[in-house]
Amino acid sequence: MEFVRSRRRIADHGEVVTPPQLVKAMVDFVEHEAERIDSRFLEPACGSGNFLVPILMRKLGVVVARYGNSDFEMRHQGLLAVMSVYGIELLADNVAECRSSLLNSFAARLSLHGGNEFVAAASAVLDVNIVHGDALSMRTCDDLPQPITFAEWSYLGRGRYRRRDFRLDILAQ
Repeated sequence: MEFVRSRRRIADHGEVVTPPQLVKAMVDFVEHEAERIDSRFLEPACGSGNFLVPILMRKLGVVVARYGNSDFEMRHQGLLAVMSVYGIELLADNVAECRSSLLNSFAARLSLHGGNEFVAAASAVLDVNIVHGDALSMRTCDDLPQPITFAEWSYLGRGRYRRRDFRLDILAQ
């Protein structure tokens, strides 16, 4: 595995890749939270998802173990697991890679296919939860930067969810 994509990216953005064994050790450190389906994780410099993917995989492991006998509950709880991971990333290519890695992990772990409505829902959630932004300024990296806003997702049961939006700068105060 490469720990450096390019010297230019290091110089311009401070980008480095955390070694997998260190990621594992850090995720193991928060094992009990990583295994709670609805426990929320925010990675303020998520890169391509090196931390968020293992966290999501642990959550999905719990989903499959607990709800594997019911496709309905397994898929809805799996979607809740996706709803509980958040990231901020400065580089647009990393944002796309992180979203893709998380979506592919979700679909593979739950044996879902691209045309599935849960894959589409997870993709929509990841478009909201993985933000192209600057965690230091707490603003998006759009042409017109806005305050970073995150959705808090809750599972209401019977296939229904609730969304409430919060601004990061206000939460951090």
